[in-house]
Amino acid sequence: MSLKSDMIARKVLTTFSVFAFVLVTLLPAEAQRGRGRGIPLIRDAEIEALINDYTRPILKAAGLRRSAIEIYLVNDNTFNAFVAGRRMFIHAGAILLSETPNEIIGVIAHEIGHVVGGHHQRLAQQVRRANLVAGFATLLGAGVAVAGGLAGNSQVTGAGAGVAAGGQYQAITGLLRYQRAEERAADLAATRFLSKTGQSGKGMLATFQRFAENLSIQGGRVNPYLQSHPMPRERIQNLSTIVKKSKFYNRMDPKQLQERHDLARAKIAAYLGSRRQAVAILNSKKVSPLARQYGQAIVTHLYGSPRRAVPQINALIKKRPKYAYFHEMKGEILLRSGKPKQAVAPFRRAVRLDKTGAGFLRVELGHALLESGGRKNTREAVKHLKRGLASDPNAVVGYRYLAGALGELGDVSGALLATAEGYFRSGHRKEAKQFAHRAQKNLKRGSPGWLRAQDIITYK
Repeated sequence: MSLKSDMIARKVLTTFSVFAFVLVTLLPAEAQRGRGRGIPLIRDAEIEALINDYTRPILKAAGLRRSAIEIYLVNDNTFNAFVAGRRMFIHAGAILLSETPNEIIGVIAHEIGHVVGGHHQRLAQQVRRANLVAGFATLLGAGVAVAGGLAGNSQVTGAGAGVAAGGQYQAITGLLRYQRAEERAADLAATRFLSKTGQSGKGMLATFQRFAENLSIQGGRVNPYLQSHPMPRERIQNLSTIVKKSKFYNRMDPKQLQERHDLARAKIAAYLGSRRQAVAILNSKKVSPLARQYGQAIVTHLYGSPRRAVPQINALIKKRPKYAYFHEMKGEILLRSGKPKQAVAPFRRAVRLDKTGAGFLRVELGHALLESGGRKNTREAVKHLKRGLASDPNAVVGYRYLAGALGELGDVSGALLATAEGYFRSGHRKEAKQFAHRAQKNLKRGSPGWLRAQDIITYK
């Protein structure tokens, strides 16, 4: 997992001291123009590898290539997921609150159902039509979200009443009815994908049961016609018969997958909750002993003493010597405690053991080498940073490390171009163009670096 956290703010690249996850903000077009704040994301090699393993079979069952969709982990503790075009966003809270992999796999299957059905594009068309019929462009503000979400239990109340008075109520209710139909279609598609992959739909039912319980806790009367999603109990009733007929209904998740899921939950609990919240979750009987030990090592690392955390992570490495991410965590702990030279070896081990080829791990190794100092280490840092960024261009924190390493080696133009790339990848086009212009002045015209700077400068 990655160590120094890097949040991309609206106008500047700002580093802050939260280790373990790298936190970034995805800036959509409107946010880039200063109209929004973007979506706070988490970069973590271990959790990303787990989500990819959950997703790959579902995509194959849906007839989609892995490259057909981009998956992002959102820094939000609530249970939710949604798609926007070919992007899928999964809240960290969805993983934290799911007791089994099957629950998250059911969520992913549902969202892929939206992708296959082209629901995002079709809903956007419906919104435009409804706006024309209604004669004004505030339907989205009245509670109809094109990007949607898994829970979708928000109700159009005061806004609905207001537009009703203006004769716009039918436009909104018609659009919501259309969206509920797409949610049902995505539910059914998910059951087909799960069946094709030999997995149970029991996790989907558990998710909707959670939503139903939350709704009952909130209390009050809910108008089902002013909901963007079917009522949870209605969804359970519609899906229960189909799911229970499957010959895979009672199939359990593989033991190894369950263990990885528990480890991810423990990590999220430690990093995203307060110390008290993390301890409460880790003491739960629903967390496996290995995951509890992992989470406690991270809590010690974050809130106690990195010196005491090293023996704890060493004990985990002894139990699972070939698990890349325990070595990664050891490197993180050592790096944070001011021992970058000692951190290099566990990061190297993590890169060798990683079967996914995660560029993010190489970025971490490059960071440790850079912090270790010395020209030899810096040159090697550049090698790993370039390889990591070539594999994972969205590991935006890596461009800052690369710029620093190239600057130390005297490659000013390369450092400026890396800085431009970092701004470009984080959605800050104005700053990216400024640094690209500066880099291009000392680059040979027509060279790969000059051409890349030109691409950034001319990007529209």
